Amino acid sequence: MAGQTPIIELVNVVKDYHDGEVSLRVLHSVSLKVNTGDFVSVMGFSGSGKSTLLHIIGCLDKPTAGRVMVNGVDASSLSSDRLADLRASTIGFVFQAFNLLPNLSALQNVELAMAITEKGGAERRSRALELLREVGLQQRAGHKPAELSGGEKQRVAIARALANKPALLLMDEPTGNLDTTSGTEVMDVVEKLWKEQGVTVLVITHEKQIAAYAQRVVHIKDGRIESARGNAKTRGVLKWK
Repeated sequence: MAGQTPIIELVNVVKDYHDGEVSLRVLHSVSLKVNTGDFVSVMGFSGSGKSTLLHIIGCLDKPTAGRVMVNGVDASSLSSDRLADLRASTIGFVFQAFNLLPNLSALQNVELAMAITEKGGAERRSRALELLREVGLQQRAGHKPAELSGGEKQRVAIARALANKPALLLMDEPTGNLDTTSGTEVMDVVEKLWKEQGVTVLVITHEKQIAAYAQRVVHIKDGRIESARGNAKTRGVLKWK
């Protein structure tokens, strides 16, 4: 069951971008709460502000105003170094473009995510193999990205994102470069890992069939949260009214 402790809490978050004397407001007083263990999707069209929202939640950017709490830490006031530490200890990222290193195998890509830890080489390799088994790619561990399908690359990216046991998995259009079948396979893996490992998942998407995996769907338009409702179509174990 999803807990009642917020892992993400945004309070009146504003984000402006400046180009000389021109200012563009991308987020307008956004407030959002995600509890530990939740599976939430954020839906919006291109330009709606959903990627900016993810960057702020993921401590990749700072708000112009408002408060951003991530796993109990006020990220809105941290230095760049402290934000980097918070990302490394708390958040796993999965992006549309996979972002795998082309000269490394699937196993090595996952191992590399643990290079900043104190784990020894044997422990890192064991953990990477375990994660590739979890995403159904143990037989592809020695293959480089060019030898993998799009869906397989994204599953390697998911394994890499989970390498350091993050409390929060952020996914930015994770099926945007995939066909429908591959996208479904990727989201089936995410759903399985959410149920079995209890990681909190937040998915940014514009696709209804992807949003349907979540417990709760948040709609954003023109930088404002329009609605946040339980997902009657969710395939997860929890149903929201």
